[in-house]
Amino acid sequence: MKIKDIVNRDLVTLTNCEHEPIHIPGSIQPHGFLLGITLDWKIDFCTGNISSFLDLKHDAVLGHKFSELFGSDAQKKLYHYLHNSKQLVFPLELELQEKSFQISIHKNGNTYIIEAEPLSTGKEQLADIYAQTIQFVSNMNNTRSLKELCALVAEGTREITGYDRVMIYRFDADYNGEIYAENCREDLEPFLGLHYPHTDIPVQARELYMKNQIRLIVDIGYEPVPIFTIDDKENKNLDLSLSVLRSTSPIHVEYLKNMGVGATLTISLIHHDRLWGLIACHHYSAKNISPEIRLAAKLQGQFITSQIDLRQSNDEYEISRKTNKALERLMDLNLVMEHKSFERICANPELLKLCNASGVSICIGNTKYKNGLTPSDEEIEKIIQQIHLHEYGQTFSTNKLSNFVPDLVDYKDVSGIIYHSLGNGNNIIWYRPETVAEINWAGDPEKAIIIDSNGLHPRNSFNLWKQIIKHQSKIWLQPEINAASTFAHSLHNQIIMLLLSEEEEKYRNLSEVLRETNLELENINWISTHDLQEPLRKIQFIASKVLSDTNEIPSLSIIDSLQRVTKSANRMQNLLVDILKYTRIKNTKESVQKVSLNNIMEETIIEMRDIIFENKATVKFENLPEVHAVPFLMKQLFSNIMQNSLKYASLERLPEIHITASQKPEINKYSNKVYCHWISFSDNGIGFEQEYAESIFKIFTRLHTLEKYDGSGVGLALCKKIMQTSHGNIRAFGKLNKGTEIILYFPCDPSDTLTIN
Repeated sequence: MKIKDIVNRDLVTLTNCEHEPIHIPGSIQPHGFLLGITLDWKIDFCTGNISSFLDLKHDAVLGHKFSELFGSDAQKKLYHYLHNSKQLVFPLELELQEKSFQISIHKNGNTYIIEAEPLSTGKEQLADIYAQTIQFVSNMNNTRSLKELCALVAEGTREITGYDRVMIYRFDADYNGEIYAENCREDLEPFLGLHYPHTDIPVQARELYMKNQIRLIVDIGYEPVPIFTIDDKENKNLDLSLSVLRSTSPIHVEYLKNMGVGATLTISLIHHDRLWGLIACHHYSAKNISPEIRLAAKLQGQFITSQIDLRQSNDEYEISRKTNKALERLMDLNLVMEHKSFERICANPELLKLCNASGVSICIGNTKYKNGLTPSDEEIEKIIQQIHLHEYGQTFSTNKLSNFVPDLVDYKDVSGIIYHSLGNGNNIIWYRPETVAEINWAGDPEKAIIIDSNGLHPRNSFNLWKQIIKHQSKIWLQPEINAASTFAHSLHNQIIMLLLSEEEEKYRNLSEVLRETNLELENINWISTHDLQEPLRKIQFIASKVLSDTNEIPSLSIIDSLQRVTKSANRMQNLLVDILKYTRIKNTKESVQKVSLNNIMEETIIEMRDIIFENKATVKFENLPEVHAVPFLMKQLFSNIMQNSLKYASLERLPEIHITASQKPEINKYSNKVYCHWISFSDNGIGFEQEYAESIFKIFTRLHTLEKYDGSGVGLALCKKIMQTSHGNIRAFGKLNKGTEIILYFPCDPSDTLTIN
């Protein structure tokens, strides 16, 4: 049986440092030993230091069943412990070869990982730890802010664990760290307020802190103990993410040595599924603590994470109270719906208090209203253009405007903004000036990693390094952002109401002008057409009298002229009558009723009997539906269409008019509207070219000269207006020298039942 170790000996370089496999170091710390056992309880992994704790060597252990070496009772205890989640809080106390150990066990894939440490001889009493915890909770209730709570946790953790220094380490959005609270020996230099670059705790380390919330290094100067396994497959390894004894990255060990640290305890602070921070405990000599103390320290971390939201709420409460008060006062303003209202709003000091801004601008149309410390109109336009250009959205906030509008990098009066679009190019912007900040780093963050021929190394200097931050404002807090958003929404609604009010007034004025114009046109039309009838009648009368006077026979030329005058007068009279009919048709529902088109057709044929007989025409119609329409308009419609067919009859054949219809309601889509009934009038007249199908419905449009066909050019236009009044439609289809088809479409009746497949 061949045996090999799984120690990871890859050199960490600049290209792979972010992917250093710290979860599979292949080694452990020497204050305990580790066994990797398959699911059938065969020992597949063993650390090289097992002989330091038991009368066994690793090569004699590998490949054997656990019960063969340690007995079936020990195996049963491990099995029951592993499958009882309530017991997993504390390590299992187990005797192996008559020696007492505290056992931690977890499953990873198909392997049980068992870690054994000698049972602590100075085991702390649970009662003492419980009393300390109760006292801590009592003191915790007296704190109000998150910073006060973290300071209390630092003090309590140091008291329980006995470490020389306990720090609450908080991450920012980029995972740079800050010592937020600290408790340490009086002779030590304090680290409180120092900042550390994100490279000090790289991505893979943060991921492990999320998985394994407590991490212990007993002696920084330890020699890593290799893990051995049976060499039965390639790339065989063991994931130690959840291990208690896992060996630490050499870079991290060197980092701690550079700080002079001898032992550490690290507890993860997880908030909303994100690594919020750490409780970092440092000791300046080797130090181990019992499982009970480890658990109590872990509980301290739980106190912080459970209180973060509440304490941050307390910290922001006063700000929230002030912003809400300003918001209430602004919302209570009783403003008239006019543009001057925006000037009053902008000048109100509560608008700045709303989000603790130094200036504000409201852009409505081409007008800019400003208050406080604001950029010029040109610079405001630059800001707005950049926001639109990069599509930052309807709402946008930043405390470092120079990142988004480079041209304003030297403009100190504006470093932070809250922007809200108010629709239609309108907007409101709050401004904050530059706030120069000073950050104290523990060493130069640009030199956090040192590179040499042997790979990467952490910095060895932690001397105070000051950084001056410019071109940014104080950060906008969430209550300020929320208050700005609420007011912007209210202002947006007010703008909409103002625009609607203006539009309503505009349309009201236009409607009144249109009504007066229509009345004037109706009066002019009635007077002109009525007054023109009288001279026409006189012309007709005089021409008729001259022609009938037997005392003196006029010449043929005079007779011809008088006949043409009479015909012209008749045509003008017909035209005036048609114009009166056309203008009197209005879009109204007052006379609409259910009409039988069969009755309308019969009455129309009776009235047109003489003209039909004179033209030797044939009129055939089938059963027609009932529709909602104005009865006299339907008669006028049918009469006009049939007269049009007779007027444009072909000289080569006798006129025939066929009227067909839909026999039941059916869906017919045309012009984006739905119709349920159609009526078709088809004839065998002279027809027309289809390109004129739309223009023939325009008033005074004629396709033929008066010498060939008389008429006013109003007939089909009148038909179209009647169909519009009936909320229907009309279409024409023509074939030159073959005939014309006119189709009428009527809207659905409320009682129609349609089945659409």
